[in-house]
Amino acid sequence: MESVSDLERGKHLRKAPKDLPASLRNVVEYRKSGLSLNHVVGCPLDCGYCVRHMFDNFEMKRPHLVVDDEQAVAALIAHWAFVPHVTPVQIFNRATDPFLPLVKQHMLHTLELLDGHEFRNHVLVITRWKVTPEDIERLERLQHLKVTVLVTWSGIADPRLEPVDSAIAERSLEVLSDYASRTKRILYWRPIIAGVNDTDECIARASALSGFVDATVFTGLFHREEIRAHFRSAGVEDFYHDVPRRKILPREVEQHILRRYFGAPIFRKTSCGIAYAHGEADYNGHYGIREICDICPPDQIRICAAVHRRPSPDRLSSLVQMVGLDPGRIEIAEGKVIVENSTEQQRYFIQHSLGFQVHDRTQPHLPERHGRAEEGWN
Repeated sequence: MESVSDLERGKHLRKAPKDLPASLRNVVEYRKSGLSLNHVVGCPLDCGYCVRHMFDNFEMKRPHLVVDDEQAVAALIAHWAFVPHVTPVQIFNRATDPFLPLVKQHMLHTLELLDGHEFRNHVLVITRWKVTPEDIERLERLQHLKVTVLVTWSGIADPRLEPVDSAIAERSLEVLSDYASRTKRILYWRPIIAGVNDTDECIARASALSGFVDATVFTGLFHREEIRAHFRSAGVEDFYHDVPRRKILPREVEQHILRRYFGAPIFRKTSCGIAYAHGEADYNGHYGIREICDICPPDQIRICAAVHRRPSPDRLSSLVQMVGLDPGRIEIAEGKVIVENSTEQQRYFIQHSLGFQVHDRTQPHLPERHGRAEEGWN
C-alpha cells in the first residue's frame, strides 16, 4: 500500500487506469455546494467514512490523473450548469484530498487557470491534510475567484474511523491563520458522531481551534450502507440504525454542541459559513428557512435578508424548463420553491441561480430538522 510519503518522492501523477468506474471518469458533477471538479482520483488517507466507498474507489490509494488541468477547466466552463460569477465550484472533494503531494500542484494550477478567465465564482477547497505557507502564497495571488479553504477536523482518535491524526488539520488551521488574508478559512467540524466526538472535550477543542478561522461549520455523519459495511469489517459497532439519504446529526447532539461551543460564529450549513466569511448573502438561500438562522450573527441575518427575494413566476418557469422539469408542477411556497420528479442536479442549479431554496415534494425538509436525516429527531 502506498503512503503519503511515497507520493512525496514522486514527480508526477499516474494516468488513471482505463477501467476506472464511469462515475469517476465524469470529472464534473453537480453537488449541493456547487459544481464539483474531480480530475484527480485516489487517496491514501483511508478515512473510514469517505464517500469513495460509494464510487468503488476506496482501494485506490495513489492519486491518478483522469484528464489534464486544461481539459478539466474546459469541461467545467462548458458544463450546462456553469454560470460565470454565480455557480459555486468545489475542487477534488470527491475522490482525493487537494493538498496531498502532487495533487496540490494540479489544484493550484486549476485555480490559476480559472482565475485567468476573471471568474468571480466561489471556490471551495476542502482538506484534512498539510497546508503550507507556500500553498497559501499561491492562493493569495489569485485576483478574482473567491476561495475558501475548509479544513476538516473531527477530533476522532479511533484509527479505525480516521487514521489521520487531527493534529495535522490543527496545524493547517494555524498556518492559514498566519498567512491567509484574501483566502477565507473555515473550521469544518465533521463528521460529528453521537458518542464518539461530541464530548465536552471535543467541543472545547473545536472552540479553541475556531480562533484560527473566519467561521465554524458543523455537520454529522454521511451514513450509507457501504460506509457501515466498512466500519463493520473494521470491527466497529453500528453508530446508527438507519442509512438515510441525508446526514445524521441527532437533536440532542446538536443542542449539546450549541450549549457548550464558544468562539467564531458557528453555522449549520456550509454555504452559510462561507457567506459569512466573505461578507455576502448565502448563495443557497437558507434564509428562507428561518429556523436555520437562529444561531447566525445578527449582521449576517441582515445581509441575507436584504437580498432574499421571492422569485418571479416567469424567471422560475424559465429555469425549470431549462433543466427539463414541468413548469406546471412547481409551487412558490414560503421561503422555498417546491418541484416534482427532480434530481439533485436540477434542484441545485435552480437554487444557485435564484439564491432561493428548492425542494422536491417527495423529499421535504421537515421543521426544526435543518435538512437532516430523521434518526435522532423523533
